[in-house]
Amino acid sequence: MLGTPAPDGWAEPLTGRWPEPGPYGRHIAEPLLDTLELRTDAGCGLAIGPWPRFRYDASGGGGTGVAGETSADGWQPLHFDPAGLTIPALNGRTGRILGVPLPPGIAIAIRPQQLAGRWQPETGRVELAFEARFQLLLAGRSVAPDLQVVTQLGTGEANWQRGPVAGRPLDAEGRGVLVGVALVPPTGEGWLDRFLGLPGEALAVLCCQLKVLPREAGDQRAG
Repeated sequence: MLGTPAPDGWAEPLTGRWPEPGPYGRHIAEPLLDTLELRTDAGCGLAIGPWPRFRYDASGGGGTGVAGETSADGWQPLHFDPAGLTIPALNGRTGRILGVPLPPGIAIAIRPQQLAGRWQPETGRVELAFEARFQLLLAGRSVAPDLQVVTQLGTGEANWQRGPVAGRPLDAEGRGVLVGVALVPPTGEGWLDRFLGLPGEALAVLCCQLKVLPREAGDQRAG
């Protein structure tokens, strides 16, 4: 979810893609040093257009990725295979708006397409390019074109139209908060675009844990 650059200048505003080639692209050069595990937690949030923020419990999601060689300034490139990422759907069990659960039968499935970037283990800073399709479902069936969301998630600050939103660097246990803002384009479906106020900004707040797996565990998962 792209927005104006964060104070440290790493964000690329409204480009729609993470810079390639470069240290944050989809591929990491050999040697691969570490296997990482990403877990998503409760306490997340989503908002789009004029709607209030959804409270979102993303517990149980995540996947494994790889980290490349550490640079001189302490950054490691990261890459997660989108096919191995699981992000829980936003539904009556996981989502609430103004304290009320989503109605039964309504869900928003999240289909990851890209998650790659870098992290700095010493400081806990994380910067990730995230791309996904958000699919509106009614009784398990798609009822509208997918929302295409492209964002840069980070542990810094995101500049949302309603005010800045702060992330939080990873702590000693690898837990932190990633935030990002995107400009979501219209879907072409008139009623949905009017309902969501598209084109418009969307906000993502992701509580998560990122940790390096022991080499043996990582080798087993990779195999």
